[in-house]
Amino acid sequence: MTLWYKEMNSPVGTLRLIANARALVAILWKRERPDRVKMATPVPAPEHPILCAAERQLNEYFTGRRSDFELPLEPHGSDFQKKVWQALRKIPFGQTRSYREIAEAIGAAAAIRAVGRANGKNPLSIVVPCHRVIGSKGSLTGFAGGLPAKAALLALEADAAAKSRGAA
Repeated sequence: MTLWYKEMNSPVGTLRLIANARALVAILWKRERPDRVKMATPVPAPEHPILCAAERQLNEYFTGRRSDFELPLEPHGSDFQKKVWQALRKIPFGQTRSYREIAEAIGAAAAIRAVGRANGKNPLSIVVPCHRVIGSKGSLTGFAGGLPAKAALLALEADAAAKSRGAA
């Protein structure tokens, strides 16, 4: 299956958006570990409609005009990983959850470490908001984009959520 990519600049660094013919399959960080998400080598396609839609929606997110993404997604992973990633999508914008809370939400309360590993393998950073998962004592923990990017995303969301509440 052919994969295509487009790179975009963002406030948290360069992102590589990757899609197949049907859906967005990955959003990768320029400086992340090359083996974190395994996939075929994509070819450049700056005009690919799914990639263009993803870039537009990410730009809206970064400017505080979007809190939910409306993109076809097709992450590749185990059934357990997909269950974790689905739970991540249910974390409300501007809020966080602990690894323990995610484990409990998927009915696997004892699988906290496995949830952490699945979170770390999330191929769709930002859109599937793994940055919203924090340590049980509120600490920022590992993130493929780096902890400064994670902190920036959480601050961006907290600011946008506060402005939204103020406007309501």
